[in-house]
Amino acid sequence: MNGRQPRYSKEEAMRRFTEWYFTSIRPKLGPECKGKYVAIDLETGDYEIADDSLLATHALLARNPDADVFVHKIGYRASISFAGTLPEDPAW
Repeated sequence: MNGRQPRYSKEEAMRRFTEWYFTSIRPKLGPECKGKYVAIDLETGDYEIADDSLLATHALLARNPDADVFVHKIGYRASISFAGTLPEDPAW
């Protein structure tokens, strides 16, 4: 394990994610992306989309090993659920 620590507080990470995702990434996504995962570098806005969160993260880290990664499930308000269902993003 590499022992990396997040560079940003939870609040700042969410702010950066929101800025990158809603202004730069989401407008480019089509309906075929719903249910996939996007891994975003909070520093640069670089991103990868994959069917699995780990695949998206690994692909992004392969290009930029120093990325500070935030993962989101496209079309949903959450990425995981402990109750068995995920709330969809009504704006999607």
